Amino acid sequence: MTRRRANYCPDCGAAVETRAFEGRDRAFCPDCREFVFQNPAPIGAVVVLDGPEALLVERGIPPDRGKWTVPAGFLEVDESAREGAARELEEETGLAADPDALELARTGFHVEDPAEGSLLSVCFAIECERTRGTVRPGSEPTDARFWDPATLLASDAETRSVDLRRMEAAFQAVRGETRSFDTE
Repeated sequence: MTRRRANYCPDCGAAVETRAFEGRDRAFCPDCREFVFQNPAPIGAVVVLDGPEALLVERGIPPDRGKWTVPAGFLEVDESAREGAARELEEETGLAADPDALELARTGFHVEDPAEGSLLSVCFAIECERTRGTVRPGSEPTDARFWDPATLLASDAETRSVDLRRMEAAFQAVRGETRSFDTE
């Protein structure tokens, strides 16, 4: 199993072939005699709400360096989605949250280039008053602060449509507020 489209078997290193299986063309290792599946990698994200604002980080590393995004990152093999999302929140913003206090806001796939793989995003939300700590950027972001999404969109700051959808879902999940952020 790989996140990116496989040209070689991740187990033995042999060049893969394409074979039909379950109605799709898939990578197949002729040496191992097994299919090599391409699967999404799981991401945990947390939208922290404070009044009309949501906590965002300015990415300091690729991809999307310089864009304002919801704190998120890859889940580790030994943690639940809630635990991983809470860990990423603390690493990127300095705010700690009890994983059990996180409310599920949305799940969805994020695919930019299918050959490079896709992400399965599990996004949670929490009110700022239910977190501990002081907002500060971690080692990867260059800044961390609360933004009113409308102000963000009216500014020169850049964000991604996936993060606007995450914020919309967070306001709905935590407060029952239907908010729409124009992505045009």
